[in-house]
Amino acid sequence: MSAYTMFGPAGNAASFSAAHKSSLEAPRWLHEMGLTCYEYQCGKGVNIKEETAREMGARARQWQIALSLHAPYFINLANPDPASLEKTTGYILAACQAADWMGATRVIVHTGALMKRTRAEAMAIAVPSLRSVLAACDAAGFGHIALCPETMGKINQLGDLEEVLALCTIDARLVPCVDFGHLYARTLGELSGEQAMRHILGRMEAVLGEARAAHFHSHFSKIQFTPNGGEKMHLTFDQDEFGPDPLPLMEEIARRGWSPTIICESAGTQAEDALTMQRMYRAALAEGEQRQEETK
Repeated sequence: MSAYTMFGPAGNAASFSAAHKSSLEAPRWLHEMGLTCYEYQCGKGVNIKEETAREMGARARQWQIALSLHAPYFINLANPDPASLEKTTGYILAACQAADWMGATRVIVHTGALMKRTRAEAMAIAVPSLRSVLAACDAAGFGHIALCPETMGKINQLGDLEEVLALCTIDARLVPCVDFGHLYARTLGELSGEQAMRHILGRMEAVLGEARAAHFHSHFSKIQFTPNGGEKMHLTFDQDEFGPDPLPLMEEIARRGWSPTIICESAGTQAEDALTMQRMYRAALAEGEQRQEETK
């Protein structure tokens, strides 16, 4: 497996689905494309059977594809209702079980909705909720799986950059899932470009330390937004009306020498667009190495 940044899709690209019937064929397909990771999607519920999950893991190892798993979308750490926390914990435990069967090392979780609360009030609920979830994961034997709180794209959702980083200070096993498209959408296009990428990665380093920040998890896609709500829909790299542009991020990761996992969530072209980012990143690495040689 590559010692550098890993790239791959969230779920199956349209080009894969047109030629293959089963996601079990994805690891080989991705390997032959030159990609190195794959995020299995359980957004609508964890429905994969143990036998299938174990077979997915075996094929991923065979074809050197690192696995992560996206937990159900309806998780809400910011709901104070004990029954809601019980459901959220159950969704995350089910996701961890499936991930464990596969050998996936990271489970991505949504943070939740504000539900007419202030951001501070929502965080005051989410912090103990996440502590409770971690305790349940430990009790179930899933302490080796990293939970990845995700930055969210809608303005009324908990999960801006600072909130996700604060949640990740609760426990060293927590890995931020920084969705650059979501941050772009919830800031109505402000978090885009070279300065924005340096700011985002710099904040990660300042809060978590470089050793943790360097191996962050990420989602990336262009996202259309609305002025009042933020995220509206995911786009492809060929659609130019909205951003963010992936190149500044690839250059900044290469400049820092970091090794995150970059999962592309483009609408139907996620594998092809992941490959585009990988090429950008490797070109930036090569350019940096060339500059170092020239200064010797």
